[in-house]
Amino acid sequence: MIKKITIVTILALIVVFTLYKALDLGLVWFVYPSEEKYPIRGIDVSNHQGKIEWNLVSKKEISFVYIKSTEGGDFKDKSFLFNWKEAKKEGFKVGAYHFFTLCKSGAEQAENFIQTVPKEIDSLPPVVDLEFVGNCKDRPNVENVQKEISIFLDRVDTYYNSKTILYLTNEFIEKYLGDQFFHHPIWIRNIFIHPNTFSSLDWMIWQYKSTARMDGIQGPVDLNVLNGNLESITKLNNVR
Repeated sequence: MIKKITIVTILALIVVFTLYKALDLGLVWFVYPSEEKYPIRGIDVSNHQGKIEWNLVSKKEISFVYIKSTEGGDFKDKSFLFNWKEAKKEGFKVGAYHFFTLCKSGAEQAENFIQTVPKEIDSLPPVVDLEFVGNCKDRPNVENVQKEISIFLDRVDTYYNSKTILYLTNEFIEKYLGDQFFHHPIWIRNIFIHPNTFSSLDWMIWQYKSTARMDGIQGPVDLNVLNGNLESITKLNNVR
């Protein structure tokens, strides 16, 4: 009996490990957006991806790229300018995103982003990343967080003459936003189900996978689909 339990336990561990490796290597994932319905795909990257060989990234698979530029009040991603210049040089549609921390004011964070990201007319609209993973431990009240996000958006939108996209998780929406999206477009992260399975949320970009593998990039990368065409996202520029 003990021998059978041991064998079953070992087999279960092997199955769990195999599944983990398959997920980690991007061989298996949970949702498969229709390529016919969502043909336009994009990636988002940061220094975590190391030095990207942009000339090897497939333009047939990837149409747009978002690059981490800043975080909080003073952090600047050390790979940002390299990724920004090289991705543009290779002909990708490129935009920058800021990771919003609950520990700093919206004004400080907007200034950090503005000082870092070039104001170039061929760029995609800015993105502000609003999520709990990797954020500071502070959990200010709803009114304070919404006020600081609003300040950030006002300054960034005005400077770039654009509508900043809100990158969101369902957890952040439930805790801090509810139906308050400041009249801005949504980029939703959901790697388990389609964003509208249990919601009528109107979204522009959907991050559906965090373990994609592709030529030119070492390790996993986030994969996204666009709800519409590239014109729908570029229209967010020159709207103020």
